[in-house]
Amino acid sequence: MLESVIQNFFNALQWGSFYSLIALGYTLVYGVLTLINFAHGDIFMVGAYIAFFVSTFIIANMSGLPGWAVMTLTIPLTMILTACVGVTLERIAYRPLRRKGANRLYVVITALMCGLILENGNLALLGASRKSFPPLVDKVIYTVGSISMTNLKIAVIFSAIMVFILLQFIVTKTKIGMAMRAISYDKFAVPLMGIPIDTIIVFTFILGSSMAGLAGLLYSLSYPILDPYMGALIGWKAFIAAVVGGIGDIRGAFLGGFLLGFIEILVVAFFPSTFRDLIAFSILLIILIYKPTGLFGVAKTTKI
Repeated sequence: MLESVIQNFFNALQWGSFYSLIALGYTLVYGVLTLINFAHGDIFMVGAYIAFFVSTFIIANMSGLPGWAVMTLTIPLTMILTACVGVTLERIAYRPLRRKGANRLYVVITALMCGLILENGNLALLGASRKSFPPLVDKVIYTVGSISMTNLKIAVIFSAIMVFILLQFIVTKTKIGMAMRAISYDKFAVPLMGIPIDTIIVFTFILGSSMAGLAGLLYSLSYPILDPYMGALIGWKAFIAAVVGGIGDIRGAFLGGFLLGFIEILVVAFFPSTFRDLIAFSILLIILIYKPTGLFGVAKTTKI
C-alpha cells in the first residue's frame, strides 16, 4: 500500500509539472496585463509541433549526433521559436486592442479566436493524422523495491522546479521584473516614469510562451503522440490550476499545477478513471468557494 502511494506521488509530480509550466505562462500574462490568454494552451500545442519538426530536422541533417546532443539543440530552439509565436500573437492580436482601449471582454474573445486559429491552422496545414514524436532520450528506469522512476520523469520534475525558481528570481530580483510588477500595479503611471511598457509586455510573452514550448517538448517526450487539439484540455486545466493557486501569483500557479496533478492521480488510483475530472474539479470548486481569490491570491481594492 505504501509503495503504491509513493509511486502515485511521483506520477503526480510529473503530471503536475506539465500543469505548472503552462500555468506559469497564464499567470505571467495576467499579472502584467490582467489578460487571460486563452490561446496559451494552443501555444503549448504549437511548441510540441515545433519541437517535433526541429528534432526531426536535426536528426535528418546531423545523423551522427547522439540523442543528448539533439536534445540540447532542440530545447533552446523550441523555446525561441515558440516565444516568437507568442510575441506574434501579442503584436497582431492584442496590442492593437490595448492601444485602442478596447473592453477586456473583446480581448478575451480575441484570445479565444487566436486559439481556434492555431488549432485549425495546424489542422489545415498538417492534416488530422497524428504524429509520433521521435525518442530523443534513451529511457532509463530506476527501481527501488516496486517503485520505478524513469530518467525522463525526473527531468520533467526538475525542469518545472528550475523554471519556477528562475521566474521567481526574474520577477522579484531584477529591474525588468520590477517593471513587470509596476505595470500590474498601475499601467497608466508606468509610462510616465520612462518605462517602455510595450517592451516589458513583449518580454512577458517571451517568458510565458517559451515556458509553454518547453512544456510541449517535455510532454511530447513523455507521451509521444501529437495532434492539433492536444493543447485544448490541458490548457484549460492549467488555467484552472492557476486560478486555484491565485492567478497573477507565480507561487500560486506553480503549486496550483501540482495540486491539480495530485488530485487527478489520486482519484485515478482509488476510483474509476471516468471520475477523474468530476472529482478533481469538484474539489477545486470547493477550494474556490472558501477562497475565491485562490490559495495565494489577494483581493484587489479600487482606490477612488
